[in-house]
Amino acid sequence: MDPIIFQSLFATAFLRPLSRLIVKITGWSIEGADPRVGRAVVIGAYHTSNWDFVLAMLFAFSTGFPMHWMGKASLFNWPFNPLFKWLGGIPIDRSRSNNLVEASVRELSQGDIRFLVVAPEGTRKKSARWKTGFYHIAKGARVPIVLGFVDYKRKEIGLGPVITVTGDMEADFALIREFYDGVTARYPEKANLL
Repeated sequence: MDPIIFQSLFATAFLRPLSRLIVKITGWSIEGADPRVGRAVVIGAYHTSNWDFVLAMLFAFSTGFPMHWMGKASLFNWPFNPLFKWLGGIPIDRSRSNNLVEASVRELSQGDIRFLVVAPEGTRKKSARWKTGFYHIAKGARVPIVLGFVDYKRKEIGLGPVITVTGDMEADFALIREFYDGVTARYPEKANLL
């Protein structure tokens, strides 16, 4: 059997109901599962804890959302490499100077990736401000930005508005800031905005 078909059947038959059950019994809810766009960059914010990843995976399996995400290359060492790649992970070597934006644009434009989740903080630690690579990827690939979130105060995981990239960064960022101003990170003291 084709591995892709097996993964899809396994996810649908086993992981979807299990994920929905976990979301329900832990008191979380899922919001906005279908952005109704063909391809997009999805902001994954805020990223202040490893639990953000777990909740994002619960969202993906519960809804069937076909996301890919970028993670530091060291996460993909044995024995986790096959698992993380199966979960949609793309290893990123942050120690080398490579054109991540250009490669991401290519994948979104020509590859099999429909939804690329980017944590704009680039780290779980407190950073001065968001990196803007997600914006340049969306602009270069001519795709919208979907505002993904994990809100610990409301216990909601989901997708918010779809932002059309206009090229006016200040205006686009104002819309993004307005949305995330109402989202509470697991560790609010580590959260920041554009």
